[in-house]
Amino acid sequence: MATSKQTKASPRPAQRPSQYKGGQGKGGGQNLNRKARDRARARELAEQRAAAETAPAAGGPPLWLQLTTLALSILGLGVSVYMTIEHFTNNATLACSVNSVVNCGAVTTSPESMVFGVFPVAVLGLAFFVFMVPVTTPWAWRMKWHGREVALLRLASAIVGIGFVIYLLYVELFQVGFICLECTSVHVITFILFALVAVSAAVWGLPQGARPRRQVR
Repeated sequence: MATSKQTKASPRPAQRPSQYKGGQGKGGGQNLNRKARDRARARELAEQRAAAETAPAAGGPPLWLQLTTLALSILGLGVSVYMTIEHFTNNATLACSVNSVVNCGAVTTSPESMVFGVFPVAVLGLAFFVFMVPVTTPWAWRMKWHGREVALLRLASAIVGIGFVIYLLYVELFQVGFICLECTSVHVITFILFALVAVSAAVWGLPQGARPRRQVR
């Protein structure tokens, strides 16, 4: 009787390895499926990020506005370079007529042409347009990574620029008593640039901040 009971109970231990293997195979299949889903999700996220970086921002300013601001910045940079050269060469080649209203030499050599008696106005204008050229490129207008920060810096710079232009106009008209044609061209460029940047921010808004990337486990 004892022998028969042992014979009947003996198959039970033999089933344990098969049950363990079956459980392991089921768990392994689930792990493989999870890894496959994670890889597919990672590829999908990568494709979405690539499409977002290459495509224009939804609802952003049109391409003509972006190119116009870039052209104005380059033009302003060229005039500022010319004005800076003229400042350090004592207006040796300054092409400007002289009359009761226009006198470029009087404006560019006046004490007011130096901010705090240290910084030439021409150099400050040059620095302004050196910054505005890269931030008004279509790439800078459409960039996703830190796009909001760039847009805020672009808008703040345009506001500072137009404020400085208003101050310089006051100096020319009420303190020096003459205007400078080259200076006036920079003022007009800065005003149009400010108007376009401000309209862009008012109509299309500022880009949203970049969201942190999800790490796929």
